[in-house]
Amino acid sequence: MKLIIAEKPDQGSTLASIFKHKKQNGFIEIFPNDVFNKGAYVTWAIGHLCQLVPPEKYQPSWKKWSFDTLPMIPAHFEYEVTKDKLKQFAVIKKLASHSEVSEIIHAGDAGREGELIIRNILRLIHCKKPMKRLWISSLTPNAIREGFKKLLEESETRSLFFEAYTRACADWVVGMNASRLYSLLLKEQGFADVFSVGRVQTPTLALIVKRELEIENFKAEPFWEVVASFSINSKKYSGKWQNNGESRVSTKDLAEKVAEFCKGKPAEVSDVLSERKEFFPPLLYNLSALQADANRLFKFSPQKTLDVTQKLYQKGHVSYPRSDSRYVTIEEANTFPEILNKMSKLNSYASFFPLPIPSISHNKRYVNEKKVTDHYAIIPTEQIPNFDKMGAEEQKIYDLIVKSLIAAHYQKAIVEYTTVTTLVDGRATFISKGKVQIEDGWRKVIHQKDNDDETALPLLTKDEKGQTLKVDVKESQTQPPKRYTEGQLITVMKTAGKHIEDKELEKILSKTEGLGTEATRAGIITMLKDRKYIEVSKNLVYATSKAKILIKAIGDEILASPEMTAKWEQKLKEISDGAASPKNFMEQTEKMVHHLIAIGKDHASSWDFSEKERQEFTPAKQSPKKKAFTKLGPCKKCDGSIVDKGNFYGCTNYQKNHCNFTISKKILGKNITQKNIKLLLNEGKTELIEGFTKNDKVFNARLIIDENEKIVRFLFETTSLN
Repeated sequence: MKLIIAEKPDQGSTLASIFKHKKQNGFIEIFPNDVFNKGAYVTWAIGHLCQLVPPEKYQPSWKKWSFDTLPMIPAHFEYEVTKDKLKQFAVIKKLASHSEVSEIIHAGDAGREGELIIRNILRLIHCKKPMKRLWISSLTPNAIREGFKKLLEESETRSLFFEAYTRACADWVVGMNASRLYSLLLKEQGFADVFSVGRVQTPTLALIVKRELEIENFKAEPFWEVVASFSINSKKYSGKWQNNGESRVSTKDLAEKVAEFCKGKPAEVSDVLSERKEFFPPLLYNLSALQADANRLFKFSPQKTLDVTQKLYQKGHVSYPRSDSRYVTIEEANTFPEILNKMSKLNSYASFFPLPIPSISHNKRYVNEKKVTDHYAIIPTEQIPNFDKMGAEEQKIYDLIVKSLIAAHYQKAIVEYTTVTTLVDGRATFISKGKVQIEDGWRKVIHQKDNDDETALPLLTKDEKGQTLKVDVKESQTQPPKRYTEGQLITVMKTAGKHIEDKELEKILSKTEGLGTEATRAGIITMLKDRKYIEVSKNLVYATSKAKILIKAIGDEILASPEMTAKWEQKLKEISDGAASPKNFMEQTEKMVHHLIAIGKDHASSWDFSEKERQEFTPAKQSPKKKAFTKLGPCKKCDGSIVDKGNFYGCTNYQKNHCNFTISKKILGKNITQKNIKLLLNEGKTELIEGFTKNDKVFNARLIIDENEKIVRFLFETTSLN
């Protein structure tokens, strides 16, 4: 018998759903079938079931924040089960130890973190049984069945675990030591707060602070432009005066002299230059590109986009969301005709069919096996959703993914750009620019918002003559750099290599995904918000005084530089490829931390914070103790817990991810006690409850949770109201 361990409850349910099965408490029993001839058990983690232990678990003296305890470097790193997930851990341990279980199937997300989550659990329960790896990129019935038939050997993904484990340990060493170091040093400067420092969050924050300072230090400069209106053979248009390719005039006096000279003077078209440009359809989505577009179009935060796409994935409607690739394999491309045929029957997309290009299976712009990493691009699956049952947010994200695939089957868009040069009185040069859309191509599917100033121009030919009708002088000011939006911040993290002067390191960072990974960038931005380093207002990112103080203190140290991330990512990639040793990497990390502590203490004596910086800083306030909630059982929609919220029972993750799973305290006249909620969440059903009233009829029933719809239903002793 096999034991399948998924990463989350919903994924476990989906994996079991294609087989005849029976739900149990914390696991599902799959009956014997053509794939599992002896049957199987499916159980699950609840995200990160295990975590690295805090410093005081290694040495009690490390609990105190003191220079004397730095550096804190454990001889061996240890994981522990988080307290609120102990029950599920016990379920997994019991199943893995079962005498009938002969093999483990690792069914965590097909990536580094998924590899780490499940293997850590198996290490903690000391499971030595043989293991195979399920590696799939979508949760459709076909993908699940094929995945179980083509399981990978455990050794094929082991190096991913070594990389993820090493990454987590190294991040612990850097984060724990650097955060305490700078918190203590800045406290001596009068800044009483916890200054969290991390390998990815700090260089990201440094880029945000750099933009913030550029905006603060920007000094606006006035400039003037001369704009003239012309009539050439009754055709009217306007243009800007240019001198040596520059339209901005540095003094008002000069601009007014030019305008005065041109008023009422004859005008002649001296040149007409037309250039056609071709625009290919966008590449298919990876997570960063999807987060950037969803933020630009809908103002979704990167975390919201990831959460919504994850839901679509778990329902089987789209492929794996945390992909960093924008390409697919030939095998995936061969499934597109079937998927698109189903799309053509939907009202939302029928107008785009028939497709101009029936197949892209041989188009290397999209189909390139060499550019597919752990996963291919995010694409819709053959499992089409019921739009009436989709939430508005899910519809928007799904629509983006569908249209990206449809657009790939359209021709390029063609635009003709025209530049007209007009001479006034044979001396003053004016430039006019316009454009005409020649072929819509893929822009019929994805409408592009034009950010340029070009408008349609009349048909003009060289040597045509006319008159200058009007000349105006327009005053403007230079503008500061624009703030990042949350979507742009994702792109900045991904392309952080552009901020590196060392071309070799830039090349490394561009190959290793930039700052963070597809799976972690949204979380890093959320972390920067939670730790009061950034604020987001109207989708624009602002660095706080706390952020500016920390980055000023760190200065040019490697912690604030993308260069450090480039070197780390190169070594971690080598570990993943089996070409480098985790032990050597950790030794280098330890040396870096020793250096960081010595340099940090040395540099602190030269820190010079202005009075303005001190006044703007708001020290951390002692927040009042929150009311302690008793956790009644696991949430059925996410990895949160259900607690008594007064008028109802709800999820602890509502603030974090807006999880809306709730259970009423009163159902058809009966109060539902905490005892029965515990039974419902942990054992699947309540005691027999007497006295429900509906339409003047009184009846007795148990309560159960419909695992598909995540709602409470009645269970009668003889039949179920399903």
